[in-house]
Amino acid sequence: MNIRVKQNKIPFGTLSFDGQSWPCAVGKSGVTADKKEGDHASPAGVFPIRAVYFRADRIDRPRTSVPVFEISEKDGWCDDPSSAAYNQKITLPFEDRHECLMREDHLYDLIVVLGHNDNPPIPGKGSCIFMHVAKEDYSGTEGCVALRLDHLQSLLGRISTETCLEITLP
Repeated sequence: MNIRVKQNKIPFGTLSFDGQSWPCAVGKSGVTADKKEGDHASPAGVFPIRAVYFRADRIDRPRTSVPVFEISEKDGWCDDPSSAAYNQKITLPFEDRHECLMREDHLYDLIVVLGHNDNPPIPGKGSCIFMHVAKEDYSGTEGCVALRLDHLQSLLGRISTETCLEITLP
């Protein structure tokens, strides 16, 4: 059974799984069938769940059957299409453009890595898409799907590595 994300009015959406629904945020530009790096859109498609990362200094280890890893100060993700490490987890310090996973805000306190453009990564087709913690106002993401922390924790307790996230076009 897939987790389903449906865009409502940009950037708001609804995430549904196993008879339960939660509000979520999608990309600032909505959902697109033609994802490009930097377009601020969430890609339409079906994406496997790869792993979960969490901030052990802020939240408890999530209860899930998906592989779970603690985020450290050295963890980052390369979003530079010209880099050989494009769309891969990297170790900081890192020379090419990247995101630090240990952020000052709480958006990456809990991250679910989705299998978007990673097998193999195609430069310019969009770097990793995460499910992560939403801002209080559910404002749009850079292309990820974002939920309230307690909703994301509840969802993780009900899924497995067999579960995929399906983002549909409006």
